[in-house]
Amino acid sequence: MDEAQVDRILHNPKFKEMVAKKRNLSWTLTAIMLIVYVGFMLLVGYNKEFLLSSISGGVTTWGIPLGLGIIVLSFILCAVYSYIANNKLDQLNEEAMREVEAITHEKGPH
Repeated sequence: MDEAQVDRILHNPKFKEMVAKKRNLSWTLTAIMLIVYVGFMLLVGYNKEFLLSSISGGVTTWGIPLGLGIIVLSFILCAVYSYIANNKLDQLNEEAMREVEAITHEKGPH
């Protein structure tokens, strides 16, 4: 593959769209997880009393469901990414790959 082909691939609209959508999805889900996790850490650092307080006067404190909620959220975000990647991004990826293959099989400068 020569430099002209690489340049055509990088400027291909389908390839650009696929890269942009994957990047936006990844950064959005990363930001959600980071905000939740940092928020929990700030809560641990600055409001331990709340986390140690009982939910209903029993043994379970607020820290337990919040900590479990973060773990569950990570699984949910993974499922969201998998769903979107499998149902939306794969189609775009296939279209982009067809165009990329057409570019790489062409001979001569364009």
